[in-house]
This record gives sequence, C-alpha cells and structure tokens, in this order.
Amino acid sequence: MDSRRRASHARRAALPGSAAAAVQQTIARSVTLSGKGVHSGRPAAATLAPAGADAGVVFSVDGVEIEAHWSRVDASKLRTRLANRRASASTVEHLMAALSALHIDNALVFLDGAELPAMDGSARDFVSAIDEAGVMPMSAPRRCWRVVKSARVADGAGWAELRPAKSGLHLDVEIAFADPVGCQRLALDLTPQTFRRELAGARSFGFLHDAERLWREGLALGSDLDNTIVFDACGAVNPLGLRFADECVRHKMLDVVGDLALAGAPIIGAFRSYRGGHGLNLALLEAAARSGALAPEFASAGDESAARASRNASP
Repeated sequence: MDSRRRASHARRAALPGSAAAAVQQTIARSVTLSGKGVHSGRPAAATLAPAGADAGVVFSVDGVEIEAHWSRVDASKLRTRLANRRASASTVEHLMAALSALHIDNALVFLDGAELPAMDGSARDFVSAIDEAGVMPMSAPRRCWRVVKSARVADGAGWAELRPAKSGLHLDVEIAFADPVGCQRLALDLTPQTFRRELAGARSFGFLHDAERLWREGLALGSDLDNTIVFDACGAVNPLGLRFADECVRHKMLDVVGDLALAGAPIIGAFRSYRGGHGLNLALLEAAARSGALAPEFASAGDESAARASRNASP
C-alpha cells in the first residue's frame, strides 16, 4: 500500500462509527491560520501541530504552555480565556469546538499573540484547517467523561444543566434577546456531521448600541462586519445578511461545544441551557466536575454505533 493509500485508509478508519473512533486522534501535520483578534484588534496567528497520546490540547504562548482545561479559565465575558501566571490564550472557544466536534483529542496550538484569530467569527475556518492537516488515529484508547448525575447552575434568569444520557452528547440551547434577535431554540445530537452542517458556520453576533461600552471595556476592538453579525433595531446590518435564520442560537451552541471541550475529554450526557453564555457554561463544567457528576471511562466503538443507530431511528 503506497503512502497516499495508507493516509486515505487512516482517514477513513477515523470516521465516526468506525473502530478507530474508540482511540485517540491528533492532526497529521501542522497548519497555520492568520487574522486579527476580535477583542484585541491586533494581528494574530495560530499554528495547530500534532501532539502525543494523552497530551490533550495545549496552547503555547511565547514558549509558555497552558492546558485547555476549565481550571485554567480566568475570564469568560464574551470569550473564554485561559491563563497561568506567565501567559494567557484568549478567545479559544471556536477552535476548541472544532477540535472537539471533529474528535481531535491531542493538539499543540502555537499562538503568535495572546488571542486566536477571529477569522469570520465562526468555526468554519478552523474546521477547514483540520481537514487540510488531516487526522491521525493513535493507539491509545479515547477517554470520556460520563454524566452520572445531574448538575445545574443559575445566574438570574439564566441557567444551564447537565443530565445523564445513554450515549453521545445531546445539546438543547435557548436564547432570549430583545428584537430583532428575539427567542430562539435549537436541539441536536453532536456529531462531526451535525457540527459541520448546523453549527460550524454560525458567526459571533452583537448589538450596535453596545459597541461604545464594549470598546471602553477593552472588548470587541477588532470586531467588524467581516467577523461579527451586527444588529441594529431593524436587523443585521451585514451586507450579506444571515447564514441561518436562527444563526444566533446556533452560534451560542457552537460556544457551548467549545466550552464543554475544556472538560479535557468528550462528555457523554445531555446539556440544556436558557439564556446561557460562557460564564454559565464554565460554571456548570466546574460544578459537575467538583460534585462528582462526571465519571471517567474509555470510549468504545459500540458507544458510537449505538448513538448512530438511535439517531437514525428517531422520527
């Protein structure tokens, strides 16, 4: 078998539902994305590189490594920022969502700057970068967290919860804003296919009347119509409009996927939120971990097959 056929075989083996879905994966080669930080407004670049088994996702900023884990989060207003005493990595959620949804367990992310590039405000370019790099199955078994009891957090009218489920990760997200966004709700089972089709292209959004306040707080300094859906009283002001009629709730669900990826391993369970955000997502993750609601186990190909059969049998 020549090298191209071996690589093709490896990629096919790594598809969800195959036996290789029960083992860890990394990317096959390095790939770089460049742009600007949506909050800093400064040039930013991220190079995704392969990592060894059980490494997890690690960010490297000026030679300082920061693990992608909820215990490293030091800011969650309008973005998720990881930090230790010497460095920080900001706005990691869209990349983390793409890595998690496409079953990349191990990766090293070298940052030029302290923020990831915003790209178009969605996870679409990160998905394309992973596809370009290719996926490499590893010999180590894939680790998961199973939700074994419910966990719930609340903040005012907003709340988020995790409940046990037989297989996979089920997401149910509801948002409530003033018009023109209004109330939107979306529920789906997370798979690489549903992520690509339903969530990856959903962009960050904001409101024109909030712009000056956010700038004073040092946020959204790089936000523009190329990386953010901007709403005024009449609707989206972006020239090309929306990609989905309910793009806002889809983006909120994309953020959920990225924040839950900071558990350090895939979660088997059901997530539900109302008027949530990064702060609630991460508070829930910490509460679930500290209360014993998450139990470690190894993934199996049978789990993936059962989940797929259940989805196909649903009306």
